[in-house]
Amino acid sequence: MTALLPEELTCRQVVEVITDYLERRMSLKDRTRFEQHVVTCVGCTSYLRQMKQAIALAGAAKDPVDAKAQDELLRLFRGWKEKK
Repeated sequence: MTALLPEELTCRQVVEVITDYLERRMSLKDRTRFEQHVVTCVGCTSYLRQMKQAIALAGAAKDPVDAKAQDELLRLFRGWKEKK
C-alpha cells in the first residue's frame, strides 16, 4: 500500500465533509480533492450516490415533519459525533 499524498482525502474525511460538498460550501481546491477521491473510491462513490438519493427522497416527501420531531432529529444529528 502506498502512503497517502498530503493533499489526498481519506474515506473518513469524505464522509465528514460530504454535506459541505453537496451544499457547494467548499473551496475549489477542497472540492477538487473531494472529487479526486470519490472518482477512485468505489465505496465513497456509492455513499455519495446514496446521500443524493436520500436528499431527493426527503425533498419529495409529502408530509412535513412536525416541529417536535424536527427538533429531536436535529438534536440527534448534531450529537452523533459526541457519542463516539
